[in-house]
Amino acid sequence: MSLKKMMFKTTALAMSAGLMTTAMASIAMAQSEAPQTQPASASQAQRPSLREGIIAIVNDELISSYDLRQRMLLLIVTSGVQVNEQNYEAFQQQALRSLIDERLELQEAKRWELTVDEEEITEEITRMAAQSNLSYDQLVAELQRAGVDPQTLRSQIRAETGWQRLVGGRFNSKARVGKDQVNSYMAKITADSQKPQYLVAEIFLDPNLAGGLTEAQAGAQQLFQQIASGAAPFQSVARQFSNAPSAANGGDAGWLISGTIDPKIETVLQTMSGGQMTQPITTDEGVYIYYLREKTDGNSNSVMALKQAAISLGADAPASRVETAQKALESFRNSQKGCGALTDTTIDGNVVVTDLGETPLSELRDDYAAALKPLNVGQTTAPMRNDANMNVLIVCDKRLAGENAPTREQIEDRLVNQRLSMLGRRYLRDVRNQATIENK
Repeated sequence: MSLKKMMFKTTALAMSAGLMTTAMASIAMAQSEAPQTQPASASQAQRPSLREGIIAIVNDELISSYDLRQRMLLLIVTSGVQVNEQNYEAFQQQALRSLIDERLELQEAKRWELTVDEEEITEEITRMAAQSNLSYDQLVAELQRAGVDPQTLRSQIRAETGWQRLVGGRFNSKARVGKDQVNSYMAKITADSQKPQYLVAEIFLDPNLAGGLTEAQAGAQQLFQQIASGAAPFQSVARQFSNAPSAANGGDAGWLISGTIDPKIETVLQTMSGGQMTQPITTDEGVYIYYLREKTDGNSNSVMALKQAAISLGADAPASRVETAQKALESFRNSQKGCGALTDTTIDGNVVVTDLGETPLSELRDDYAAALKPLNVGQTTAPMRNDANMNVLIVCDKRLAGENAPTREQIEDRLVNQRLSMLGRRYLRDVRNQATIENK
């Protein structure tokens, strides 16, 4: 299976008919915030209600109760999460935080005279609709049927697109990576390919954004229950509620490698099978929920570029010649300075160097594959014997084999995007700290 096929499908809007149906009860609750003119039932009386008018002020820009209701409806439709008495307040706070960040992003983009054309927004919505087998008009109609003003979605896309463009423009030079960094990362991936790995999607709730660890744990448990019950798709919930950079990709976090994961998380993943979801896991950073797509035992195949230093030695050679050859090759191992200095030639009249080119480990004899597997570039095997000679093999290059192996371009893009994501989070944090935000 290709990496592309294994990647967790990310859908910006999960707008299927089934999702719309299950969301209608939640939408009704979010739409009923206006003061009641008729006597309320016991359950209605217990339900929190949004204050009418101004909810927050962000640098003199107002956020109204209408804005907040619209954002809550959009969150319901796009995530599938059902609002109830228990999660209503947390859901409302999530919507308000999103609105505040969106206002800050739009204000900062305006300060830098960056605009997003209406045509671009329409194209993005059309792409979103196509992912759900809808046309642009059909998606807009579904939003309106749910009580969502399409301008609410357009505003969200405008902020997201403008912010990504602003971050890329301001920090692209800082996010660049060099050839050595790509080489180092590829070497690490190749070395880590021999360790257990887990292909996951994630939802992360940051206590600093959730109002504290207790609130983050409670919110994660509510999200877990709704996903487990089938009320909301994992990727849609991740996109709207996760505080991890992977949220933009529906929670797709790619492959996690054993030894580089928080032990609290890996201990759980080790006991799971593909297609299962973890209960909320509390770490020092916050609270995670993982969906395990697939895991491997670390027996990935590798392609190695090899050179051979050999001494001709028949199967019936006397013990004295075997010993002499072994000493000569040990001396060669201690003196060799890497593949670059070795050419196809004869050294000291006995040791012959040959470029073997690239070879997958799976195509080598078991004893040679086992000796080469743990080696890094520049290292050599101990002297080994076959029917024709005694030799040592030098590893000149090493990379993953198969259709799942990332290319240099993919690695470079991944590193750049990781840096841009980190710089973007810092940028928004600084903008938020410098802003005047007043909750009413």
